[in-house]
Amino acid sequence: MNTPSPPASPVASAQQYRPELRAEIRVSDELLLGNGTVHLIKNTRSGQSFKVGGKEHFLISRMDGSRSLEEIGAEYAGRYGRRLSDANWQQLLRMLGTRGLLVGAPATAPQQASAPQSGEKPADADAPKPGRRLLRGTLPLVADADATAHRLHRAFGFLLSRRWMVPLLTMALVMEATLVVRAGELALATRETFTNPVLLTATGALLWQSTALHELAHGVVAKHYGGRVAEIGLRWRLPTVIMYCTVDNYLYLRTRWARVATALAGAAMNLLFLLPFFALWLLAPLDNATHDALAGLLFLGSVQAFAMLLPLPPLDGYKIAAQVLGATELAASSGAYLRLAVRRDALAAGYPRRARIAYTAYGLLCLFVLGALVAGAVSLSHFLLTTS
Repeated sequence: MNTPSPPASPVASAQQYRPELRAEIRVSDELLLGNGTVHLIKNTRSGQSFKVGGKEHFLISRMDGSRSLEEIGAEYAGRYGRRLSDANWQQLLRMLGTRGLLVGAPATAPQQASAPQSGEKPADADAPKPGRRLLRGTLPLVADADATAHRLHRAFGFLLSRRWMVPLLTMALVMEATLVVRAGELALATRETFTNPVLLTATGALLWQSTALHELAHGVVAKHYGGRVAEIGLRWRLPTVIMYCTVDNYLYLRTRWARVATALAGAAMNLLFLLPFFALWLLAPLDNATHDALAGLLFLGSVQAFAMLLPLPPLDGYKIAAQVLGATELAASSGAYLRLAVRRDALAAGYPRRARIAYTAYGLLCLFVLGALVAGAVSLSHFLLTTS
């Protein structure tokens, strides 16, 4: 579609101009932020992202090249009861144009996004800076991460169908139920594994592979839902070296379920990774050392998987909670609201009902999870001390 460039003087011909967002622009759903709501807009070419309010989103979401400003303005007046002045249009078009969001406006050069949202990192947020430091940094492993994720999805994407995923997840749940019933046995075996350097090293290597698959699973599931993988590589914070996979447009996937599934994919992959080792531990005739090593792997691997589901930033569970509650910067917003509510500050009553429910639910969830972690740690310590 041929779309004229934004007019030099919106006052002169604004009503005939048909603005159109560039194809690489992504707009999020409405998200809670503090005592209001915002939409996130990202230029995937430059990496820049920013927030707009509901009224701005109403206008921007209609800029598809088919409507003139006059038509958009009429819809706006019907919704909000007033028409925008030429000065209002000029300010909005200038903002969108300078950010390179409109067809016909100069594209902005790629650069780091201004502010990551809800745990999202821009593609180069952790990229090595000039003069990479020895103790921390990143190393991309593939030249085209998105193409790599596409090939992995083409090879293994069939596993995401219901006919495969339902039985696989069912087996994982059966495995975890069995491990819970035999948790004491696993805890003792894990303690023995820590006394054997060879078995401990082997267990650590397998857990590292599980972590790598965890990251790749995020990318494959994101590709399944139309996402884009920006980078796959290694990140080190010595002595720790882990793999990472950055989904460039996670917050802008088409549906909330797609975003939840993408965040959930890593922990699910950790559990599925354990299934063959669970079968060996449960059914195969093994010597005591190997049996204990497999038990240690199952115990630590399960802890690893469920730890990623804790609703604390920057873990996957936090991203899931933010999507379920429809919020961005959920932890900060919840903390601010709950402090006001505890003090019975009148400002707390100014929060919309949806925000009050979401922030209270998140606070209670965090308290429950932290309480469960403390109780579990105390029980485990007591069990190990009484059986030593």
